[in-house]
Amino acid sequence: MYKDILVIHTGGTISMQENEEGSVVPGETNPLSIQTETLSSIANIQVIEAFHLPSPHITPRHMLMLKDIIEEHYKKKAFDGVVITHGTDTLEETAYFLDLTVALPISIVVTGAMRSSNEIGYEGLYNLISAVRVACEDASKENGVLVVLNDEIHSAKNVTKTHTSNVSTFQSPQYGPIGIVTKGDIFFHHHPTSREKYSICDVTKRVTLIKAYAGMDSGLLLAIRDLQYDGVIIEALGQGNLPPETVEGIQQLIQSNIPVVLVSRCFNGIAQGVYGYEGGGRNLKELGVIFSHGLNGQKASIKLMVALSKTNKLSEIEKIFTI
Repeated sequence: MYKDILVIHTGGTISMQENEEGSVVPGETNPLSIQTETLSSIANIQVIEAFHLPSPHITPRHMLMLKDIIEEHYKKKAFDGVVITHGTDTLEETAYFLDLTVALPISIVVTGAMRSSNEIGYEGLYNLISAVRVACEDASKENGVLVVLNDEIHSAKNVTKTHTSNVSTFQSPQYGPIGIVTKGDIFFHHHPTSREKYSICDVTKRVTLIKAYAGMDSGLLLAIRDLQYDGVIIEALGQGNLPPETVEGIQQLIQSNIPVVLVSRCFNGIAQGVYGYEGGGRNLKELGVIFSHGLNGQKASIKLMVALSKTNKLSEIEKIFTI
């Protein structure tokens, strides 16, 4: 019996074409929209063109729109899964946002492509077919939002874009994919150990993301305070350390009830309060800095934005980041 799958197109390279000048640009129509018949041999397909945007144009507001589209269509008529086509630059943020906020008994799979639809080696249709096949698997419902490209299945929480142009760009550093797609089957070989969901109705909180570097001072941190941001993510050095000249800015942010969340700028390992010198992780933790265990900077910024939509209490935000 065929599964009912909702396919939502949002734009990105998977739906673009290369013009005569060699630029990759959105076309007048989405080339995937004419491939619905191909997908019909796999599942009962309903297609929605949510928007047609390059992924750098995607904002949290668009992510919330996708959440609302999924929930509204499910209320009208239940379905088994959703596949979202998306540009790769911000694909991981959208996938993680949906992982945190959509609480439905369905599979959700996000896919994309690294080559435009008229380039040699275009993999978009293949990735879309693979994503629909994964969405049809009952086991997918138990693994949170999934990202499927290049015959691999990744969890939204861990996957990240690691190469500017290679088709195998999406990887899960330290953890690896949770499954694979073959010609005949879908295999899951391990599963996420925890799931978390947050009910939100707006994405109005302003969160910024900065990276630490040798010689960094408090200037940018104080500017963030003065600009009245609601929260800040810092990609810190090593296990979660900062230059000592940043400590004043950190203190000023926390005194202004602006949460400061640390991740590591390393793509393996987790940030933790180990070093006790000025600006060291233990020193920062004592000041009230929140440590995010394992998320990269862009995922942490999504989570902080979601957390701030629920509470502005630093102690409650810290609990959310320990999950």
